Amino acid sequence: MENQVATQEKTNKLTGFCYSFGEIGSQLSWYMINTYLTVFYTDIVGLSASAISLIMLIARVWDAINDPMMGVIADRTRTRWGKFRPYLMFASPFLAIFNVLTFTVFPVQGLAKVILCLVCYIGAGMAYTAICVTYGGLVNLIARDSQVRMNYTAYRATGASVIKMILSAGAMPLILFFSKSDAANAQGYFWATIVFSVLMLPCFWICAARCKETVVVEAPQQTVKKRSVLESLKLMCKNKMLLITVSNVFLGALAIMCRMSMLTYYVIYVVGSFTMIAPIFTIMTVTELLGCLALPWGTKTFGKRNWLLILNVIMVFGFVTMFIVPANNNVFLLTISAIIGFGNSAANVSTGMLSDCIEYGDWKYGIREEGLTYSYMSFGVKLATAVGGSATVLLLAATGYVPNAEQTEAVKTGINAIVNLFPTICIIISMIPLFWYKLDKKMMDKIRVELDERNAKNA
Repeated sequence: MENQVATQEKTNKLTGFCYSFGEIGSQLSWYMINTYLTVFYTDIVGLSASAISLIMLIARVWDAINDPMMGVIADRTRTRWGKFRPYLMFASPFLAIFNVLTFTVFPVQGLAKVILCLVCYIGAGMAYTAICVTYGGLVNLIARDSQVRMNYTAYRATGASVIKMILSAGAMPLILFFSKSDAANAQGYFWATIVFSVLMLPCFWICAARCKETVVVEAPQQTVKKRSVLESLKLMCKNKMLLITVSNVFLGALAIMCRMSMLTYYVIYVVGSFTMIAPIFTIMTVTELLGCLALPWGTKTFGKRNWLLILNVIMVFGFVTMFIVPANNNVFLLTISAIIGFGNSAANVSTGMLSDCIEYGDWKYGIREEGLTYSYMSFGVKLATAVGGSATVLLLAATGYVPNAEQTEAVKTGINAIVNLFPTICIIISMIPLFWYKLDKKMMDKIRVELDERNAKNA
């Protein structure tokens, strides 16, 4: 009877809708950093490529410690609101503060300027980790069924696409509005970040208010004793499905983060138009939304892994085409950007796969630490952001790029390669380990039944 009831789990539309607000808040927070921080550092703050690379390196070294630590803290949190929801409620104001500080130009020079940028960036990263890890793990506490979790992930992805569409269309115009100029300046970045940070707060609170932590899966009796962090990490490293998924997340994020951080340069200097930034970013997010809406159908019809491979092939086609064809036709650019945008929904399939990896790890190794597992993904994404930020800014400098100046043809070709060829290589490499990923629907149904049986015995 227990298993019969379990198979009847349905997707609650209101819960899915409110769960998506957590991702909307995340995008309102991190969009500016992902899209504009590099150009803000180079063109507004005046940091050198080496200084930016140093900031990214130090931040990621700290993340290697902070992310697993945050995951462990979250897994061991016990409050009347649950173990993950309190972080959405109470960490979000700190994230808002550090977001604003990250896009603040302080009246200092030299080493002091670099240190202040580093502190603000690390602070924003720590606050984001506290929310990102717990928000990601929350889906395993509001749904048991693998496809229902994927459907909630699709709600999340749809929310992300909608807000990114709005931000793509509105962020740069808003920055220019506050800049009171045809070119972005410090005042524009600062006030736009304040607006987004204020809007972010109620989004996290709506998510926390609705998404109650109702799923309880008892640990095997032989593993009730608390493990050390090191023991948990060692066991999780045995989870091959988790390692495959995290490697895919890292390489996929590296491709997208690199491209998004450099795409502004591409539009400004290769296409030669500030005004094309909004249309290109907007069309990508519109078609990414269509891709997200197709996630439940695609993952149910083809399986998560196969749908992810299909989307990756679509992205690679778009990247290579954009690199080869000259950027002198706006209709062509918008068409290819639309194709790439649809493929960008692939990242959300990886998120759904990660929730299955948690179930697999519990079933095979008796370890179920949602927070620590999602800290792997959080660290992978932020490592990708740092590696991508450092690599692209160094590659940009190697092309001979000169800020706020007309670029040579060689520089334009270099920017084109960074924006389109580098992501292509990352995506192709990310696809290889997926052929060893075995968590299909049949396997997940078996895992769920056996975990439910174990739960009933321990009750």
